[in-house]
Amino acid sequence: MDQIYSVKEIAKKVCPAVITIVISKDMPKIEGFYLLPYAGKDIIMPKIEKNKREMTKIGGGSGFIVSEDGYILTSCHVVEDPTAEYTIIVEPTKTYQAKVIARDPINDIAILKIKASGLPWLNMGDSTNIELGEEVVAVGNALGEFHDTVSRGIVSGLSRFIQATNSMTNQAERLRGLIQTDAAINPGNSGGPLINVNCDVIGINTAMVMGAQNLGFAIPINYAKKDLEEVKKYGKIKVPFMGIKYVLINDELADKNKLPVKYGALVVREVLGESPVVKDSSADKAGVKEFDIILEAKGEKIDTKNTLSHILSKCGIGEDIELKVLRDKKQITLKIKLSEKI
Repeated sequence: MDQIYSVKEIAKKVCPAVITIVISKDMPKIEGFYLLPYAGKDIIMPKIEKNKREMTKIGGGSGFIVSEDGYILTSCHVVEDPTAEYTIIVEPTKTYQAKVIARDPINDIAILKIKASGLPWLNMGDSTNIELGEEVVAVGNALGEFHDTVSRGIVSGLSRFIQATNSMTNQAERLRGLIQTDAAINPGNSGGPLINVNCDVIGINTAMVMGAQNLGFAIPINYAKKDLEEVKKYGKIKVPFMGIKYVLINDELADKNKLPVKYGALVVREVLGESPVVKDSSADKAGVKEFDIILEAKGEKIDTKNTLSHILSKCGIGEDIELKVLRDKKQITLKIKLSEKI
């Protein structure tokens, strides 16, 4: 029978392996501020020093170590900027430069690596066995300032779907299969672990709902275990690739554009001059065309809750799947062999 730990015991075991991620960028050097009159008000503006730049902290988040040789899990949105530098603080006197090994934006997971050995690390549990009402502990760095913040709660919902928006980029991501908890999750907690009473990680804290109380979400740890396994085996996350650009259809988009259906993925270019179907991609070879509406993939209906990217994430590279497509108001079936995303 698994050992059950108190919150105090969990904190002692877990906190040493929970790390702070400091995000820095090479920015123009600011020597002060000045007031700019605008519309009857004074706006504070930065005064930039000419031709001078410096590394500037622009944000932070949490993460946790999962191996003694320095593999770290966090949320993808914490380390999504490829031009930034990421510093890992394990202890006040121990800092490391981290390399982002892989990003999984579909599940909001990222894997980092630091050059170290003998590090404290956390055991990853099994998120398929989570039960409603079981006790959990969320650990992280609240607001990016309060290190080793521990909050207690319960699992208050399973298999939740949300649309999360990154407060820094305003980019929206659809996340599904989430663990809902009433354990306090605050800005800066993102990427930290959600722990069960056996002291195992069952989730990665990923989002909170602004304006709501006791409403936080975590990515099930099994998603991350799969990603980490692929990184250790292949050096990257192997993702099936179709080769199309599309928008998900909802009621508003369908009504505005007079579309014949209110669900599916509409194949359409983002900007003029580019094709929405990548040349020689799996979709191109299967005959997918611009303005096709992909209604189903592998027998699953595509909508805003069950996205095409989510369906593909469950498929294998080289797998043959069928697409149900609406073209010129007629339904057709296309067979496609999924390739690997390069």
